[in-house]
Amino acid sequence: MQRVSGTHFEDFLRAEGRLDEATTLAIKRVLAYQLTEVMTKAKVSQAELARRMGTSRAVIRRLLDKDDPSVTLSTMTRAASALGKSLTLKLAA
Repeated sequence: MQRVSGTHFEDFLRAEGRLDEATTLAIKRVLAYQLTEVMTKAKVSQAELARRMGTSRAVIRRLLDKDDPSVTLSTMTRAASALGKSLTLKLAA
């Protein structure tokens, strides 16, 4: 492991070649949390969300799994829409 001193954690992850992976997982965790919160407030079960999206409960479980970053943009968008929400993405400097 490369030793990095006096820098930010982001710099450490970049030096280790893991910044993109960590960022992807962080974004997925936020998304899973937000979807779960919306579902809870709206009293929408995983089965109901799957029905609304025309997909399986297995897809919904993967979508809500905070440790599984392998979800497509299409699935995220469809989930948001099925819950009466929209998904907003932006590139930041």
